[in-house]
Amino acid sequence: MELTRFEKEMLDGKHGEPRRFAMDQQLKVGEFFDAERFVEVSQVHLMSDSEATGNAGIELMEEFVSHGPSACRVLVPTVTDPCSVDKHLGDSMKQPAHATEYENRIAAALTQMGIMRTATCINYQTVLPPLLREHVAFGDTGSVIYANSVCGARSNFEGGSAALWAALTGRVPAYGFHLDERRRANRHFRLDFQPEGWTDWGALGALVGREMKSYWEVPVISNVQCAPTSDDLKHFGAALASFGSTPMFHIAGVTPEAATLEIACGGKAPEAEVISRDTLSAFFDSYNQDRKIDLVVFSAPQLSLFELQKLESALNGRKIAEGMRVFATTSPEVASGARRIGLLDKITATGTTVVEGTCFYQMYAREIGKANGWKRIATNSAKLSNIISGYGYDPVLIPLERCIETAVKGELA
Repeated sequence: MELTRFEKEMLDGKHGEPRRFAMDQQLKVGEFFDAERFVEVSQVHLMSDSEATGNAGIELMEEFVSHGPSACRVLVPTVTDPCSVDKHLGDSMKQPAHATEYENRIAAALTQMGIMRTATCINYQTVLPPLLREHVAFGDTGSVIYANSVCGARSNFEGGSAALWAALTGRVPAYGFHLDERRRANRHFRLDFQPEGWTDWGALGALVGREMKSYWEVPVISNVQCAPTSDDLKHFGAALASFGSTPMFHIAGVTPEAATLEIACGGKAPEAEVISRDTLSAFFDSYNQDRKIDLVVFSAPQLSLFELQKLESALNGRKIAEGMRVFATTSPEVASGARRIGLLDKITATGTTVVEGTCFYQMYAREIGKANGWKRIATNSAKLSNIISGYGYDPVLIPLERCIETAVKGELA
């Protein structure tokens, strides 16, 4: 790879061991993907929850910190994905004993490295959305696909340690979705219906994601006649990335690099694969429809202020059924705004628990499920319905309004 003078200095250790280590790791990644150079990034989104990081990751960050501020402080603005613990909840979730200790150690290390603990997966809605052609290093799959597709920025999946290397060096290898040729659509899906609401958009993302055969396939969706909102595309992209490990999509006439179908594809579009309303309905029907439900969860991604407002409106002051638990996760910034305008108090007065700064599946979901006897879960998030089954839960995917009716009645509505 062709290196600049500063990159060579970092690799030679002239700017401290943490940067040398990070550059060495990135160089190996770049060589593996035949990258010719690095690109500078403007911001980093780092996954640093204690369940994913583990003790080994925490010890590595603490070792970096031991080299002093000049060697370990990040070179570009860096924010974090949700953590694993909401301290407002105390011990009510019955998380593992080490969870809070791990989170405290992570917080101390990140602070000394100059990393802002925003604890959000919707940084593109609540912190600073990147712009067209801006190179970034995002870790969470939902944030990557939104940045690439909706914002027109450029990032690969920089999960876990890879985002930390980017933060320490301000660079990533120039491969994959940083390059024009990788961003062109090579799969075409045509809708013969129009999605209605967030859950439809999430289910559509799941259907497209299940058809993806590799990281390098980029779908384009045509015949979208409605004007999707940020939250619509948030649910669509998060599900697509979850079901398909896909970092980018286009919607003809909607997303910034798809003014037309032909522009999205860089020429003639591939033959269309049609997705019908019947196919979408069959996807919903594929979930277990047993009426017993233990908890209702609005999470993955975290909720925007608009989503919290719709949640409060659907609850309309009604109380959650006895024995039922309802969780709604959001970012600290959104929670603060909702609290300021009185929205949070209205939601929690119904018995709903608003979880700040984490996401349900990142809260040691398997352990808290066993400790609390939770098995059957209702959610309006297609992404969560996909992930949570891997933690031992039996999910059903239904729209927000039906989730609320389920929570109030105490069984699947």
